[in-house]
Amino acid sequence: MAGYEPWSASRAAEIIAEHRHMDGATMPILHAVQETFGFVPDPVVPMIAESLNLSRAEVYGVVTFYHDFRREPPGRHVIKLCAAEACQSMGSDKLARYAEERLGIEMGETSPDGKVTLEPIYCLGLCACAPSAMIDGRLVGRLDEATIDELVAEAGQ
Repeated sequence: MAGYEPWSASRAAEIIAEHRHMDGATMPILHAVQETFGFVPDPVVPMIAESLNLSRAEVYGVVTFYHDFRREPPGRHVIKLCAAEACQSMGSDKLARYAEERLGIEMGETSPDGKVTLEPIYCLGLCACAPSAMIDGRLVGRLDEATIDELVAEAGQ
């Protein structure tokens, strides 16, 4: 499980300053912000826009376009289930529904107790081991219902 810092505008300003001179700095800044805080807080959008001379809409558009950016804090554990074609062909859709039932939440949600967030991810590069998942950054291949049960137990549910 990743430990995240609490939101801080001054820390966000440091992150922006560290990355703002990179080519295509918007994505590296957003990734660094999410790695630091666990999500992309709304107050950071105008900060990034001002620093990069972009409109707030342009930055917001990047945040909302890419599935990997969260706009809310994640649970203590994050389970990502692959939704790419290779995994779909091996039954990932059925396993995703099973995980939703076991956790009592839908894809993209966090459990009410804050223990786990369930997210789709669009290719983990484990196509030969499909279907696949990731829990707290650790890859898991050859998923089945028993493996989902293990992931749910690991997340404390």
